[in-house]
Amino acid sequence: MASQMAFMTPAPLLRGAAASRARSVGVSPRRASALPARAARRSSAAGVSMVGGSLNDLLSNNLEWSKHMTSDDPDYFQNLVAMQQPDYLWIGCSDSRVPANVIVGLPPGAVFVHRNIANVVAHTDFNVLSVIEYAVKVLKVRHILVVGHDNCGGVKASMGDERVGLVDNWLTHIRDVRRRHAVQLSTIDDFDARMDRLVQLNVLEQVHNVCSTTTVQSAWNDGQPLSVHGWIYRLSDGLIRDLGFRVDGPEGIDPVYRTVAPRPPVGKGVAAEV
Repeated sequence: MASQMAFMTPAPLLRGAAASRARSVGVSPRRASALPARAARRSSAAGVSMVGGSLNDLLSNNLEWSKHMTSDDPDYFQNLVAMQQPDYLWIGCSDSRVPANVIVGLPPGAVFVHRNIANVVAHTDFNVLSVIEYAVKVLKVRHILVVGHDNCGGVKASMGDERVGLVDNWLTHIRDVRRRHAVQLSTIDDFDARMDRLVQLNVLEQVHNVCSTTTVQSAWNDGQPLSVHGWIYRLSDGLIRDLGFRVDGPEGIDPVYRTVAPRPPVGKGVAAEV
């Protein structure tokens, strides 16, 4: 399946809705696309270590970043304070190598982000459920992106039998995916290839979990435009692969998980339909 995945290569400029969002927070699309690379070059030129630096290094980086953002637009941060209108909710892994805004070249204010170990969407996790509700009902995002990545430590740990600690309870969600697809996974001899496949299956499962939340289904029932997507980010080349799994409405999920708004109560003295 990996060979059939579509590649998504970063565009030199932001386009369409992304460009509009960049302008809304006071950043030109061209400048927004260049921000991650410029920040890296500035840190390198200043002799600041990107890994293992002190807290003072972080504060110095922040000062340089703030100066850079206001060098062309003194009102940049005031505009940012006044407006948050992202088109996207990113549900990704907590892995430090997968920063949402950076790898899609979008400025602050353009992506609403939730991250946890192995990008899990559990129906009992009020953290992620609250994020989804705020993103959909208040921010009116149009796309929810569930993004996994290769070499995911959480997925790798869920493939073994060695106890790690408290996180094992969280990894049970991924072990459930592994159990459901045990036959398919057993046909893949290479461990890394099998782990990559479990990463993909986990993303698809979490997309389904997003779609079955009351918030998303209510939005669809109300006619709100909303799409849920499954993506994979590969650390080795920095490219995102679209798994081709996109859900635009309740018809895209199993009928067992579809719900509708409560029916109005039957009026006094009016018999309910049988």
